[in-house]
Amino acid sequence: MVSIIVPCFKQAEYLDECLTSVLDQTYTNWECIVVDDGSPDNTEEIMSFWTKKDERFRYLKKQNGGLAAARNSGIMASNGTFILPLDADDKISENYIEYCVKVLESSESNKLAYGRSFKFGVVNEEWKLETYSFEKLKFNNMIYCTALFRKSDWEKIGGYDESGLRGWEDWDFWLSLLKNGGEVIYIHDIIFYYRIKEESMIKSLVKDEEMMLEKRAYLFDKHREIYTKLSNYELFLQTTFWKKNADFENRLNQMKVTELISLVFNKIKNRLFK
Repeated sequence: MVSIIVPCFKQAEYLDECLTSVLDQTYTNWECIVVDDGSPDNTEEIMSFWTKKDERFRYLKKQNGGLAAARNSGIMASNGTFILPLDADDKISENYIEYCVKVLESSESNKLAYGRSFKFGVVNEEWKLETYSFEKLKFNNMIYCTALFRKSDWEKIGGYDESGLRGWEDWDFWLSLLKNGGEVIYIHDIIFYYRIKEESMIKSLVKDEEMMLEKRAYLFDKHREIYTKLSNYELFLQTTFWKKNADFENRLNQMKVTELISLVFNKIKNRLFK
């Protein structure tokens, strides 16, 4: 079975479209758990319709705790061998699950499956994602949240990090999933549809430079073992995007890792770099 986990917070207006794409799947052995994350809209009313329409749809209501906590709650309540997170405002093609299950079942070393994607809404164009490699993933996420993985791997990782990685929960989860090895399978058909709205969480996140630096510093610290071959200076550049400076390079490489993390977290408030 595949368990599709759909957190929903203030997304009720898009939920019917999302769940229709689930219902249309060519692969039929699935359950879909919609997690109402304390949403103030009519999510519960909409789900009353869907749970009556098809018993494979399930409704779970909880106090608002954020995206990571909502996903974890849904996965804990799930029965599937495989997990597919799906945001309530996005859609999947009718053959998404069929394609992804097939490639994951073909080998235990295949840890993750996803495919080409298309933006829709205020923008309508293919979403050109960078080709995956773990070396690239260490510094930039190119895998959207709606990728298929095994529930057993979620259990080994300890679930999604609920500490406040708003907008970056997926990146952290992929790092945890793949840092000890495993293959990522990319399907070359367009099978995922990502809704672009006037104001998305990712867009608002990018606007806040300080928040970005703090999130990168947190990930850098949490997954420190995958960065050990880099100098402190190289890590600092990858984490903060600052330009090279020979004098500061020497200073950084003399720092302890904890000092480096502190430097990034404080965002160099005295503006050493301009």
